[in-house]
Amino acid sequence: MRSTNHVVVLGGGYSGIKVAKALDDVADVTLVAPADAFTHNSAAWRALVEPEWLDRIFLPYERLLHRGRFVRDRAATVDGRRVTLASGRVMEPDHLVLATGSGYPFPAKVDEPDAETARARFRLAHDDLRGADRVLVVGAGPAGLELAGEIKAFHPDKSVTIVSAGDDVMPGPFDQGLRDELRRQLDKLGVEIKLNSPVRALPATPPTARGEVVVTTETGEQLTADVWYQAFGVTPATGYLRGALADARRADGYLRVDEHLRVAGADAVYAIGDITDADRDGIGTASAQAELVAANLRSVITGEGVRRAYTPEPLVIAVPLGPDGGAGQLPWVDGIAGAELIAGLKGRSMLVEPWAALFDA
Repeated sequence: MRSTNHVVVLGGGYSGIKVAKALDDVADVTLVAPADAFTHNSAAWRALVEPEWLDRIFLPYERLLHRGRFVRDRAATVDGRRVTLASGRVMEPDHLVLATGSGYPFPAKVDEPDAETARARFRLAHDDLRGADRVLVVGAGPAGLELAGEIKAFHPDKSVTIVSAGDDVMPGPFDQGLRDELRRQLDKLGVEIKLNSPVRALPATPPTARGEVVVTTETGEQLTADVWYQAFGVTPATGYLRGALADARRADGYLRVDEHLRVAGADAVYAIGDITDADRDGIGTASAQAELVAANLRSVITGEGVRRAYTPEPLVIAVPLGPDGGAGQLPWVDGIAGAELIAGLKGRSMLVEPWAALFDA
């Protein structure tokens, strides 16, 4: 017999859809998200350079759950387990899972609530890219490198420049060998990388829009392009929290959670994915956290009472540079994973199928 336990999942990103799907058979699940479709952000750069991917990266939420329900709305305020939606609807479930994710500049992430509008925005950005001869990418993290590699793979004649304030690409806990390999491949593709070059101000031309792009670095060097992309600026989506939940929020917006991913100071409220301080941001960690919370909630709902603690995932990163290039760090691989392995793992498929398989309701 199905349990009457009501679980509300706020947010329809990678962690939100996974935990909602996993509990659909044992709980009364409500998934709340402001858009009409899940966006497979991991393939967003590919959709920019090859728009036929747009039909594969937007997956309607209505197809996710067999028994539960999808509510297209946004959390206005959340205080404890009391959720007030933008529509005015109030819910106070038995268990609340916060999975509202993070914001990031388009097109790595899209904030359009309507999938058809989002597709149109991608197509416009694609047309602007096609009409540009010179491309500027601001930011040399994984997103910036992947974008530069995608553009060069599909438009080898375009001039692509990455500019960064850092003294190397890929800031973070990565092996130097990974940085070296990615720089080597980008150099072979013809991508110019300007390090130690903070810009005085971002271009006046909107990102992704073709126009006269001009930036000046702190050293006085002027860079020009026909289109530019912002490849930095992650923002955790936690501004709707109130009371004890707001008190659990760090100055940078991330939420403090315990070993079971429960929000500090709250009863039966969990947080997973890009909004927590439990681990590095990323699809892999979001997925692992969703699996843990789903397993623990299933245990509580079915009366087993056994809970597992979350252990941070080993570092996993795969940075494709087009369908056939890239490099990564994988726990099961000694040294740096090269282009052939990364292309087979992610670069050609962009991991679409495993996520699309969830939407089989």
